[in-house]
Amino acid sequence: MKILIIEDEPSLREIMQSYLEKERYVVEAAGTVSEALEKVAEYDYDCILLDIMLPDGNGLTFLQKLKAMRKQENVIITSAKDSLDDKITGLNLGADDYLAKPFHLAELSARVSSVIRRNRHKGEMYIELGNVKIVPDKFEVYVNDVLLDLNRKEYDILNYFISRPNRLVNKTTLAEAVWGDHIDQVDNFDFIYAQIKNLRKKLKETGSTLEIKSVYGFGYKLTEETDN
Repeated sequence: MKILIIEDEPSLREIMQSYLEKERYVVEAAGTVSEALEKVAEYDYDCILLDIMLPDGNGLTFLQKLKAMRKQENVIITSAKDSLDDKITGLNLGADDYLAKPFHLAELSARVSSVIRRNRHKGEMYIELGNVKIVPDKFEVYVNDVLLDLNRKEYDILNYFISRPNRLVNKTTLAEAVWGDHIDQVDNFDFIYAQIKNLRKKLKETGSTLEIKSVYGFGYKLTEETDN
């Protein structure tokens, strides 16, 4: 899962980023409205943590522009400006939650998990496709109710695909979602191929009905085998 923190206070931004990375999120950060707009124009995020008071504008203005771009990111406003008007305005503009500063980092993580589960997983505690079940809060994968042993990146790749069945995903998009925006500094995507190769092997060995297929010249697609 990929998070964008929009926060102008460097120390708080770093603390939030460090904590969420330990919670196994891919985390990127921006300190201004303009920087944040550049990022959302180029990348997709599962959740955005949005401060209201920013050096070059108002976070609520950013939220308006985000929705005008028809982006589907979950948004949690994190602001010290704890006024009823700001809460109502933010929620009416499409924010999913509002967390007043100061807040506990554990609560922040729980709020992120909650809005993603509510909006991406239809409120369920798990995602299920075919005979594969993922429990995001525990980072666990089961095939036919048997726990599957995956490393972190194998899990992240499968978690990304299972929410997008039968959708073509190019290598760059997958890399950005799982490894973050610094992926554009690498020379090739051989490391992705290696992770997917191992993931395919583990899924096949456990009798999974899911298969990650290569689409020549583009990337990959997760499909489900069904009995005819």
